Amino acid sequence: MKYKINLLTEKKDSVTDRVIYFSLNYLRYILVITQIIVIFVFFYKFKVDQEIIDLKEAADQKKEIIEISQSLLKDAAAAELKINQIKPVIQKQDYMLEELNYVLSTFPESAYVSKMVIGNDDITLDCWTNDSSIIKLFYQRLLKEKKFKQINLLNLKKTEINYTFSLILSEYVK
Repeated sequence: MKYKINLLTEKKDSVTDRVIYFSLNYLRYILVITQIIVIFVFFYKFKVDQEIIDLKEAADQKKEIIEISQSLLKDAAAAELKINQIKPVIQKQDYMLEELNYVLSTFPESAYVSKMVIGNDDITLDCWTNDSSIIKLFYQRLLKEKKFKQINLLNLKKTEINYTFSLILSEYVK
């Protein structure tokens, strides 16, 4: 049997000895882990910086698109204003064209127009024909169809060759 006897007393480690022991044994692991974390953060910073740059570029592109579209919107608004100003003129022209087409479609074939004046609300016709009954039939047809509120037959004259008359048609009704 063997006995091992330790006559040396156990030495108590001081705080500094413990810190030194800890730092020598474990600090290197802590440093390596810290360096790995720093490297990951470094690469993450590159990624975030690139995303920020991409977002700034996208914002700049959108800003340019907005600036370009502002002028297009102004042009479109100006065009719309012109169209809105033109619409009443076109409607009035269509109204006058309908009025004129009606008069010309009902006008007798054996009568002739020597002068036609188209006003805002009326049409004045200076006409001539060889037959007085045509004048009467045309006048009665206009009165019967009631497309004009006012129909005036004026200056009915018989010349050596034909009959001349003036007709004023006012306020066309659709």
